[in-house]
Amino acid sequence: MPTHLAPGVFVEEVDSGSRPIEGVGTAVAAFVGIADKGPCNRPTLISNWKQFGSLFGGFGADSYLAHAVYGYFLNGGGNCYVVRIGNEGQLEPAKAQLNATGDDQRPVAKYEVQALEAGVGAAGLSVEIANEAPPESDQESIKIVVKQGGAVVEEFGDLTTGKSKNVVTAVNRRSKLIKLIEVANVTATGLLTGEFELRSDPLPAAQPLVSADYVGDSASRTGFGGLETVNDVTMVCVPDVMYAFEKGWLDAEGVRAVQHSMIAHCELMGNRVAILDPPPEMSPQGILDWRMNVAGYDSKFAALYWPWVKVSDPVKDANVFVPPSGHMAGIWGRNDDTRGVHKAPANEVVRGAISLASELTSKEQELLNPEGINCIRSFPGRGVRVWGARTISSDPGWRYLNVRRFFNYLEESILNGTQWVVFEPNDDALWARMRRTISAFLVNEWRKGALFGLTPDEGFYVKCDRETNPPEGIDAGEVVCEIGVAPVKPAEFVVFRLSQFSGGAAVADLT
Repeated sequence: MPTHLAPGVFVEEVDSGSRPIEGVGTAVAAFVGIADKGPCNRPTLISNWKQFGSLFGGFGADSYLAHAVYGYFLNGGGNCYVVRIGNEGQLEPAKAQLNATGDDQRPVAKYEVQALEAGVGAAGLSVEIANEAPPESDQESIKIVVKQGGAVVEEFGDLTTGKSKNVVTAVNRRSKLIKLIEVANVTATGLLTGEFELRSDPLPAAQPLVSADYVGDSASRTGFGGLETVNDVTMVCVPDVMYAFEKGWLDAEGVRAVQHSMIAHCELMGNRVAILDPPPEMSPQGILDWRMNVAGYDSKFAALYWPWVKVSDPVKDANVFVPPSGHMAGIWGRNDDTRGVHKAPANEVVRGAISLASELTSKEQELLNPEGINCIRSFPGRGVRVWGARTISSDPGWRYLNVRRFFNYLEESILNGTQWVVFEPNDDALWARMRRTISAFLVNEWRKGALFGLTPDEGFYVKCDRETNPPEGIDAGEVVCEIGVAPVKPAEFVVFRLSQFSGGAAVADLT
């Protein structure tokens, strides 16, 4: 408190002791895979599909990363991080040379036309050069027509190679598809007419990827190991491990090594969950055998979804099967936005899913569901839906995915919201402030329906007093606060018990 030495009126700001805890984000995915271009081994924040296409090339790459990210945004996902691995080269923009007629009437390679976007966005681009009318001066009047797939998409007329109505200035200012670059500083009276297709040199063949490329290293910030520096990630997906499996770059043991490392990463960070993809073309019995006898995963920080989903591929102009992890991550995000992280992300429509790689019956799911295999099923008149919400943990306390993710949310929110406690005087006043702060936060969660009970006292308790903080603990500089919560569990099995009864008896009972 300040010392006042002279008479007067003083205004002082004092701490009210109320420091509200703000809930952290729960739906930020991270994707690791192969792309046409973009920064390598660096987590890059992506907010929408168009941004992904601009930075990483969209659907151009022969991999599952683009489909996973597209499915994520399509199903309601928000921000995500993308880690590109593999070939460090960039897909060069499609281009073509435009020849001009010089003073001696010989062709000169004066301009180069380039596509503004690499990859699928530049597919089928061509440029047609024509003379609009007989020249009235020493400069020909040029018309440029941009076509994509044979259809005219842009036109620029009444242009010249001189300073007036310069072709480079006009095209680069107005075109959304191409740009012109002057590669030779020669005097020209016009451009040679004709239609020129824009072509790009292909990337070198992708080198086979090994497990270490996906796993990476936290020290060198590679693979998903580099995600240790990104604290707001809550979901980790590596769909291209299945691409490597199909290509023969990884065998079944290599796939397990990558997925075991994903699980270890999530357990180490403690604030994120791995979404695992199953191998392709597996029957219900096959995925059960793989889950129980081959993979043998057991973790409360991972979830497994099966089967693969069929989606549209604009590059191949066909429908293809893709791993489900990207679509599932989007559903997690949509569920968190509309209902809350405490709600199990199940019984939700999988947007963009045309069909499934395997149809299964309720009897078959009775074998898979208890083992933590979250099935995706097709229902007549209800579309393709997620029909499971379990982790792959053998611990019944952490059986449900929403419980694990809700605890991640609580732990991270309380951790961030109580940093002010450090170095405060460790006494009864501090303990009371901590109880008030944490209780206020948990009351809000109870009101949202995240905690069980008709009253807040049934949903949680907060204990921070002399019992949890004995003198020896205070002398050690510790303050201990016990928090107990009763999270809601999903109504996974809905049972209606119907029986016959006598109408007369029922009336008698009611009276």
